[in-house]
Amino acid sequence: MNRRKKIKQLLEAHAKKASAKLAPKNKPKYISKADRLKLAAESAEDSLQSSES
Repeated sequence: MNRRKKIKQLLEAHAKKASAKLAPKNKPKYISKADRLKLAAESAEDSLQSSES
């Protein structure tokens, strides 16, 4: 009985991992701090140029 339970538990765990891989990802892509600062600087620059025009 124990051996059956262990095998069943393993198969369920593998199935759970497989379905988790197929599930859609809700997490946003990571952007490094340097890239975030660069994007903020560019957007600030753009807003200055558009307000001058």
